[in-house]
Amino acid sequence: MTKLISAAGLGILALFMLVGLLNSGASWSDPATLAAVGLVIGLPAAGAGLLARSHFAERDRLVGRKAELRRQTVESEILRFAKEQGARLTAVEVATHLAMTPEGAKEALDGLVVHGQADLAVTEEGVLVYTFHDVQHLGSKSTAKGILDA
Repeated sequence: MTKLISAAGLGILALFMLVGLLNSGASWSDPATLAAVGLVIGLPAAGAGLLARSHFAERDRLVGRKAELRRQTVESEILRFAKEQGARLTAVEVATHLAMTPEGAKEALDGLVVHGQADLAVTEEGVLVYTFHDVQHLGSKSTAKGILDA
């Protein structure tokens, strides 16, 4: 918010200086007048623009970061729930358990499929079932061997 207030202050200063220059009767063809316009009007106006742009870019980054954290939290809760449910879930189960819309649950589950965390299967009735292979085989992790071990 401080950046936005500073930008407004610089903008008002540039506007005030422009009004003063217009009322001064200075010749616009004079190089000294043009230099003064650049220094006392152009620089504060440019600073105001840069500060305002910085404020909104920072806000957009924060909104993006919050959305990313929310996505990660939802995916983590889905994986925890998958472990509880035997590594097989439907969008309706996820929506009910996490208090989400079915569309939001399906979107989150589809994201896990895209990232290779889940596979998609269809029942004979046409219900989409998301299977979590790694979660399904957590019990066998104690038997894991090195990649190069025979």
